[in-house]
Amino acid sequence: MAKSEGIKVLAVNKKARFNYTIDESFECGVVLVGTEVKSIKDGRFSFADSYALVQNDELFLIDFHVTPYVYGNRVNHEPLRRRKLLVHRKEIKRLRRIVDEKGLTLVPLKFYLKRGIIKCELGIAKGKKLFDKRDDIRKRDQKRELEREFRIK
Repeated sequence: MAKSEGIKVLAVNKKARFNYTIDESFECGVVLVGTEVKSIKDGRFSFADSYALVQNDELFLIDFHVTPYVYGNRVNHEPLRRRKLLVHRKEIKRLRRIVDEKGLTLVPLKFYLKRGIIKCELGIAKGKKLFDKRDDIRKRDQKRELEREFRIK
């Protein structure tokens, strides 16, 4: 995604790609209050251990930590509150079916600004076993060695 499209990436969840295999990803909006927007635009948030959950036909982001805004006063936000994700109703029903039947997880992969609005890229993920992670590390090391050999020659 180029910056010319009006997209500025705020953070990418590299840990999610290592711990999960991502089947599908989609974009959703995030409902934010007060100083959360300023804090997120400053890059003062953490979502390494966060996940999404479907409750009462609504999608929520759990364990998404937004540090209180430095210049905020008594109207500052709560750092670990549940944040609602904005997705179409049909999409929520489909996600509920996928999560309940197949036992998959909804993991945030990336947060970015799109035309000044904070968006979240959510991935439908399946947890990797330890041997899958080792295999990924082995492949990454082999690729790095191959690139190193081509650079030398």
